[in-house]
Amino acid sequence: MISRSYTNLLDLASGNFPVMGRERRRLPRVMTVPGNVSEFDEDQAYSVSSDNPSSVSSDRMIIVANRLPLKAERRNGSWSFSWDQDSLYLQLKDGLPEDMEILYVGSLSVDVDSHEQDDVAQILLDKFKCVPTFFPPDLQSKFYDGFCKRQIWPLFHYMLPFSADHGGRFDRSLWEAYVATNKLFFQKVIEVINPDDDFVWIHDYHLMVLPTFLRRRFNRIRMGFFLHSPFPSSEIYRSLPVREEILKALLNSDLIGFHTFDYARHFLTCCSRMLGLEYQSKRGYIGLEYYGRTVGIKIMPVGINMGRIQSVMRYSEEEGKVMELRNRFEGKTVLLGIDDMDIFKGINLKLLAMEQMLRQHSNWRGRAVLVQIVNPARGKGIDVEEIRGEIQESCRRINGEFGKPGYQPVIYIDTPVSINEINAYYHIAECVVVTAVRDGMNLTPYEYIVCRQGLLGSESDFSGPKKSMLVASEFIGCSPSLSGAIRVNPWNVEATGEALNEALSMSDAEKQLRHEKHFRYVSTHDVAYWSRSFLQDLERICVDHFKKRCWGMGISFGFRVVALDPNFRKLSIPCIVSDYKRAKSRAILLDYDGTLMPQNSINKAPSQEVLNFLDALCEDKKNSIFIVSGRGRESLGKWFTPCKNIGIAAEHGYFLKWSGSEEWETCGQSSDFGWMQIVEPVMKQYTESTDGSSIEIKESALVWQYRDADPGFGSLQAKEMLEHLESVLANEPVAVKSGHYIVEVKPQGVSKGSVSEKIFSSMAEKGKPVDFVLCIGDDRSDEDMFEAIGNAMSKRLLCDNALVFACTVGQKPSKAKYYLDDTTEVTCMLESLAEASEASNFSMRELDDAL
Repeated sequence: MISRSYTNLLDLASGNFPVMGRERRRLPRVMTVPGNVSEFDEDQAYSVSSDNPSSVSSDRMIIVANRLPLKAERRNGSWSFSWDQDSLYLQLKDGLPEDMEILYVGSLSVDVDSHEQDDVAQILLDKFKCVPTFFPPDLQSKFYDGFCKRQIWPLFHYMLPFSADHGGRFDRSLWEAYVATNKLFFQKVIEVINPDDDFVWIHDYHLMVLPTFLRRRFNRIRMGFFLHSPFPSSEIYRSLPVREEILKALLNSDLIGFHTFDYARHFLTCCSRMLGLEYQSKRGYIGLEYYGRTVGIKIMPVGINMGRIQSVMRYSEEEGKVMELRNRFEGKTVLLGIDDMDIFKGINLKLLAMEQMLRQHSNWRGRAVLVQIVNPARGKGIDVEEIRGEIQESCRRINGEFGKPGYQPVIYIDTPVSINEINAYYHIAECVVVTAVRDGMNLTPYEYIVCRQGLLGSESDFSGPKKSMLVASEFIGCSPSLSGAIRVNPWNVEATGEALNEALSMSDAEKQLRHEKHFRYVSTHDVAYWSRSFLQDLERICVDHFKKRCWGMGISFGFRVVALDPNFRKLSIPCIVSDYKRAKSRAILLDYDGTLMPQNSINKAPSQEVLNFLDALCEDKKNSIFIVSGRGRESLGKWFTPCKNIGIAAEHGYFLKWSGSEEWETCGQSSDFGWMQIVEPVMKQYTESTDGSSIEIKESALVWQYRDADPGFGSLQAKEMLEHLESVLANEPVAVKSGHYIVEVKPQGVSKGSVSEKIFSSMAEKGKPVDFVLCIGDDRSDEDMFEAIGNAMSKRLLCDNALVFACTVGQKPSKAKYYLDDTTEVTCMLESLAEASEASNFSMRELDDAL
């Protein structure tokens, strides 16, 4: 049954829900936590994960993929199942620890009648440790043939839906089916998961929103995701209507894997441009800070299973396939292409390149043969029949022009070919050609290299040096790892034709060297190496899971888990009001932008509401209230004129106006601003070349801000400007700092921290040592204030028993011990303090009247 959480999750009210069939009994589940596994409820940010790790010592790996690594066949009215030895998900077990139990969750490639599903599920769990996911045919069609193959697959391969006939416009009902199917996978996972001890490894674009379902139920689950397809550039990806939902869902994983740096870079750029997240690289590892969690980025191309290929090679020799093909193509030079029937495989471009080579290099006519094997399409992809017609037409034209009795330049095979026969073709091919216009990994070149190396000690293996040649598209995932291949842009047919001629004409010695280089890489970076490396990184990234306080927040696909230091907690308004009432000498230091005023506000002047509660706080004689801001003294002085007793530290404390005074004093050590004549021309140069940037000229500082510029370009320019200014100002008494979308140059020794210490020191000298400190800020400059409070305690500028509330705005790593979510909560808290002061003042007046 579909639970009501389905509607809550998607905010759908259409009532267009798939029928899930009758209720079936649950599969045995393994749990080490109390309570039952209930339906996923969107209304509850509930986690059944305990706060401490389970006592079970051995870890398990749950591999979740669209397809189980099984073959299914119906014999005499009953089902027969066996392992699919060619499945990547089965082969990756070789890299996992021998004592690690492996469970699989996925769907079958065949339809199973509803009345048989329970029995089949039990058989698969008992014999294969596989948990099958069944769904109705209409949901399967919308999920796989619809959203996956007609929307995600084309977009991830850089095909935009410019018209309804080419790619298909976004269909909300297909997205709903995609989410519903991912939820079915989630429900199967929770039937068998032990959340404290199991790893979950999710595979490919079919299950990109599954991490959100799992993370919401199990906040501390150890979960990785690997994308086996390309990830498009941000300019392509941003056209997807559910772009942020998918990004946020993927970020609920602990580790996200990609085949190449290009794919990872595109993902990171999307996170930066659409979510405002910046990545960091530390000691060779790339990570994204996401609400206190570090999401790791793994770049590792998948490899092949050496043992499986060696086994197939033996069978091919025993069957005599290799010798048969050698006799058939005797005297010919064979080029080989093996591709799925897909518009992105560039098969027709390969044929055109072959035609170009034969036309330009007549010496290959009658000698060079391209054998093109086309595997059946994996689903109801876009324009499959149209591209099939183009391929067949090209074959007829090339064979008609260059063919002759006994010679056919293109041999097109679109019938099923056994793996043994493919292996035999690898043996006899002088060159393998891959011209995909966009592809995830494509292991054909790897398999070819291993087959050309041959079986050691085999009598039927070809003698002499081992050699191979590759002509590979620069747009496939394995291209970066094959440095000895001739890389081509398949769209450039003429250049690809010349590459084919170069590959065939190359000397045997050069072919041998390139082959040896490739074989060393392929043989050491196999599928076991890939899975082992992924698990090691997943373990590393999850090592702190039980050291942090975690809780979920947000609805639908805005859900995320916040993970913070145990000592970092939300500021409780009732608690601070209680301590506030007992204090006798209070210092309250408030940042302005991002603390009292939202960052995205156009009108930066404080509201009457803010002025009212600040004035009420200032009227309390126990309080010393200071606005500590990076803004200039002119605007701050004008805005806060109604608050007669407020103190203001402008330009990070360079100018200071004490409570009740109209005079500004200078706190900086230097009054020489000659360095501004050096800085301003540099900043103007970067402003002219960076659209959306501007310069703010203060009395004591210059600030270059790029909040409205392109995020990527602005960040790049800021880094370059920082280095430029540090170089030209090396002998000047200034500090160059980068902040949130800014680069600032200001006098040395000027900071919010130093002016904070000055305030505490002055109050202590006046006989009013502070016993209550409230300090609130939202950015890097405010961290100096938080640090200064600790220094003031050690210097005894505060009372020994002073109550300190250092509070940052937003849940993020900070030197503060408390946080409030946003400026609204800051306002609410300060209003509560103002009300407490007014109540206290009223009580004092009543007491005076009574006396």
